[in-house]
Amino acid sequence: MEREKLSSRLGFILLSAGCAIGIGNVWRFPYVAGNSGGGLFVLLYLFFLALMGIPVMTMEFAVGRASQKSAVHSFRILEKPGQKWHLHGYLAMAGNYLLMMFYTTVAGWMLHYFYLELTGHFENMTSEQVSASFPEMLQQPGTMMFWMILVVVLGFAICSRGLQSGVERITKYMMIALLVIMVILAVRSVTLPGAGEGLSFYLLPDLKQIEAIGFGNVAVAAMNQAFFTLSIGIGSMAIFGSYIGKDRSLLGESINVAVLDTFVAITAGLIIFPACFAYNVNPDSGPGLIFMTLPNIFVSMPGGRLWGSLFFLFMSFAAFSTIIAVFENIMSFGMDLWGWSRKKTALINIFVVGIASIPCVLGFNVLSGFEPLRAGNTIQDLEDFLVSNILLPGGSLIYLLFCTSRWGWGWKNFLSEANTGKGAKLPTWLRIYASYILPILLFVILVYGIVTYFA
Repeated sequence: MEREKLSSRLGFILLSAGCAIGIGNVWRFPYVAGNSGGGLFVLLYLFFLALMGIPVMTMEFAVGRASQKSAVHSFRILEKPGQKWHLHGYLAMAGNYLLMMFYTTVAGWMLHYFYLELTGHFENMTSEQVSASFPEMLQQPGTMMFWMILVVVLGFAICSRGLQSGVERITKYMMIALLVIMVILAVRSVTLPGAGEGLSFYLLPDLKQIEAIGFGNVAVAAMNQAFFTLSIGIGSMAIFGSYIGKDRSLLGESINVAVLDTFVAITAGLIIFPACFAYNVNPDSGPGLIFMTLPNIFVSMPGGRLWGSLFFLFMSFAAFSTIIAVFENIMSFGMDLWGWSRKKTALINIFVVGIASIPCVLGFNVLSGFEPLRAGNTIQDLEDFLVSNILLPGGSLIYLLFCTSRWGWGWKNFLSEANTGKGAKLPTWLRIYASYILPILLFVILVYGIVTYFA
């Protein structure tokens, strides 16, 4: 069966960027930037993005395009006889399923809050009542289950329509809408009275804070954020490489994806910090920022129901763009491994992913007594730890070694594939850095992520 292809280069860039752009761009990047030296953190983030993220993304694209298969088969096709690189394909498949076991629940939260903002649920509520709405929702498994199942069904329904008419078309509309909404929200936020203080906190280097934190810690925080923002290591990008032709070189495409991802991350800060400082609210990170801090700001803001609705619509699109991209990866596993049709693969996975996502929902209520890894952890924390701290950096290290080692696919094969087509080329001298320095940096991230989690 002939491999499906994306209809346009724009579709490839928006799909890949949609996979990279997720809720972490919004609820983590601005907070870490603001508390890690502001403008200096942003500069270091861009430096490490170019140094680490873009090369590994290019490798993942190259493995996908050269093999014309999903992660589960790509290594098998490119490896030498008797080698075992293909075993990572099964780890990558597990990583995609594991990611969706908690991401679908969080995407459901976004849709639920979009509905609440749209229907004026928070109007006339006190600050305490608005903040209490999120923990109250976590205690309602039925509500969370409804939105999670809706996310799963919608996502696989889109994927079942085909690569071009379903996945590519819907993601294009969502990504363009996401970018437009973000710009509108950022303009509104920076024009609020008192917004300037928030912009200063976010973008100007704070030398006193850098001195207190330590330059090394700021650099490590920037390196961590730059690496994790692109969702590389579990084949989520390789699948889109398998759907494109040879007319463009892959370094240029990786840069385009990274630029879009960075634009969203930085613009998220332009939405959040000016609004927080304008209303004298301390900016938080994680779910507390999105579901407690910001709804309180929207309640206080003139026209807050509109701005709140737009914000959670943007957040829903950010979450859904990742879900559709990863669902497409999951779909490709089934189609490549067992030759299933798109419709059959989608139908089976609605049940598989839906059932697999239930523990995350129940981890906040019925199963809240189960605290894996450390006190206070939920099932979602366990799933997130396995994906973010082990599978993503570990998988990226495997892609890197596969593309640079003579015991893998090899540097010459990788370079030939990556540089095929018009656009930016990888220089041959990069081999020394990619073979000897970058693996050490990735190993440091892997170890640092595990050690700091338990420290």
